[in-house]
Amino acid sequence: MLFVLIGWDTPDSRDKRPAARPDHLAYWKPLDDAGRIQIAGPMTDFAGSLFIAEFETIDEAREKIENDPYVKAGVFGRTEVHPFKGVLPLNKWSSQ
Repeated sequence: MLFVLIGWDTPDSRDKRPAARPDHLAYWKPLDDAGRIQIAGPMTDFAGSLFIAEFETIDEAREKIENDPYVKAGVFGRTEVHPFKGVLPLNKWSSQ
């Protein structure tokens, strides 16, 4: 199943993000290597980061985002997880 995960930045995330970034990227690398991340990245206004990724359950998705190094470093102040159904572009999602 696909899920949208959002990590909402804290007001001082710009200061904390650079030091935590290597651990954050390494944390997500196994999911990326497994082809389970559809897209992920930061919002350029420093509101937070968005992930669309495959997980077996919503609990697995919640556990993943809640244990992100950005949470532990205080970059993400809160997180959200929502089930997701891709619709567009049709050539990518029509088989799902």
